[in-house]
Amino acid sequence: MCLAIIASLVFAVSARAETLEEALARAYQSSPQLNAERAKQRGTDENVPQALAGYRPQIIASLSAGLQAVRDLFPTNTIQTATLRPWTIGVTVNQVLFNGNKTANSVRVAEFQVMSEREALRNVGQGVLLDAVTAYMNVMANNALYESQRTNVDVLREILATTKRRLNAGDVTPTDTAQAEARLNRGLADLNSAEVALAISKEIYRQVIGDAPLRLQPAMPVDRLAPVTQVAAIDTASHEHPAILGAGYDVDVAQTTIKVAESALLPTVSAQVSASRTVESDTSLTTTSTDQASILGQVNVPIYDGGTAASQTRQAKEMASQSRLVLEQVRNQARTAVVGAWVTNEGTKIALKAAESEVHAADVALQGVRREAQGGQRTTIDVLNAQQDLTNARARQITSQRDRVIASYTLLSSVGRLDVHNLNLNTPDYLPEVHYHQVRDAWHGLRTPSGQ
Repeated sequence: MCLAIIASLVFAVSARAETLEEALARAYQSSPQLNAERAKQRGTDENVPQALAGYRPQIIASLSAGLQAVRDLFPTNTIQTATLRPWTIGVTVNQVLFNGNKTANSVRVAEFQVMSEREALRNVGQGVLLDAVTAYMNVMANNALYESQRTNVDVLREILATTKRRLNAGDVTPTDTAQAEARLNRGLADLNSAEVALAISKEIYRQVIGDAPLRLQPAMPVDRLAPVTQVAAIDTASHEHPAILGAGYDVDVAQTTIKVAESALLPTVSAQVSASRTVESDTSLTTTSTDQASILGQVNVPIYDGGTAASQTRQAKEMASQSRLVLEQVRNQARTAVVGAWVTNEGTKIALKAAESEVHAADVALQGVRREAQGGQRTTIDVLNAQQDLTNARARQITSQRDRVIASYTLLSSVGRLDVHNLNLNTPDYLPEVHYHQVRDAWHGLRTPSGQ
């Protein structure tokens, strides 16, 4: 009884159909591309504490020791020799008080870089989810096409058998049999092609989502999550698409980098505190040890550096101009993508309705042609053509169903809303802010928050 219960549970789990939402959740958690981008984001977060280090003191401890032989000759022709073992220990604290606001602007640059990388991460996440949708729908479509071709082959075999019986009865000629055999062979070739395409799509599914597909449940379009008009979709993309937002932060980075470059032309004020003890370093042999402590202030005013700072400032301004042009380019590309996705999505609705009507009409036509052929009013080739028309119509319907779902997700991606939150996937959302706050004010420590 226990074995029967276990077997029934295993069968129930294996027989349960997987939904598109479950596949998307697995891809979101296990995608190597997405996880690599997350690691890149965590690395970018470290730019902020590195920039903040400019506000903090630099403490250096030093220790030196050695062996020194001394031979002193005095005016009285007296010679004194000694072997010294000098050593020095000290600590120095340097604190920058003003550096032309370089530190403050460097922190701003680092924070803008973090924001830009977050949008890049969100964009990669959209791409991963869209790839997962495409892989899922391709497996479903290719599986349906394979079943359709297999059904077609079964029907063609039946037609061939019927034609051979009629040939033996003298109702048809050998030409009809040859035509049926030719169509059967074409059907077998189409079935093989469908089987190859299904195997390839399953492997792509494994690559994108992480596991091999088992039983997949039909998916529905997500038009309810997209804007209701094309104009609203364009406006939404301009405010929400991660590529546009990321390019905007890149403009902020470039603009602030100009101020960082200009800081090299301003004075630098710093303070230094040091303390040290030196033992047996006096070669005149009059002092055994020396203790020193000092507090120094230093002001450095750049006069001329050969033109380096000026060149770096001009370079930063040109880079800022480039980033603004890139932002405009990204906006245009996003608009084009939205318009293309919108018209494609609308087109798939029409194509699907037409394909469904075509399948219905082709099925009715096939039944009529077969009845007429039984009454001698149609030939074998007419039946074969009608069967081929129905098979082609079913293939177009399957393809249209696949394109309909993919187009709706593509539209959602083009406006910047293809993410875990909007899709309401049953998986924890990755929050880059968590790692950022863990490392932002870290003064020390070599281990990452994850323990590496």
